[in-house]
Amino acid sequence: MKLETERLILRDFVKEDWGRVLEYQSDPLYLRYNKWTERTPEAAQEFVGWFLDQQIQTPRIKYQLAVVLKSINQLIGNCGVRMEKANDVEANIGYELNPQYWNYGYATEAAHAVVDFGFQHFGVHRIWADLVADNVGSAHVLEKLGMKLEGRLREKTYFKRRWWDALVYAILADEWETHKQTHPVQWKQLEE
Repeated sequence: MKLETERLILRDFVKEDWGRVLEYQSDPLYLRYNKWTERTPEAAQEFVGWFLDQQIQTPRIKYQLAVVLKSINQLIGNCGVRMEKANDVEANIGYELNPQYWNYGYATEAAHAVVDFGFQHFGVHRIWADLVADNVGSAHVLEKLGMKLEGRLREKTYFKRRWWDALVYAILADEWETHKQTHPVQWKQLEE
């Protein structure tokens, strides 16, 4: 699977990607809103292994794709859309980027393509995302996608010696079609 946007290639992971994943997942800024306190080569290899396993599932219901910045041909994160089971009525999205590439619109660009792909490919009625409430940057990405805040789950998760609230955002298929009229989504699926 390979998608292309103006500045990015979103492609299936390959085994060798674990080194770049370890690089950005070891950054303290990345770890700030994550349960992990550190990352190891073994953990990064296992992380990439999950996505390799998803690629061979039949039917394929999870597309977590490596985000590659075209200008330097380098993996800078990942973004994906997943259903819990085949023929589900909803899917969820998730993304993460190397903090070095935050605030350039790459997460929004990748997520736009992935949400549009999710609605087209899966034919779902709803796509949602959840995040740690303190992660304001990620919330802004979801809002740029036209997603609506559905709720705040108070003290949902405990890690790093404190409780964290979670936010849930979602967009419905008809809302996405309306959003695309004013925020066109530029992407295409590439042949492998």
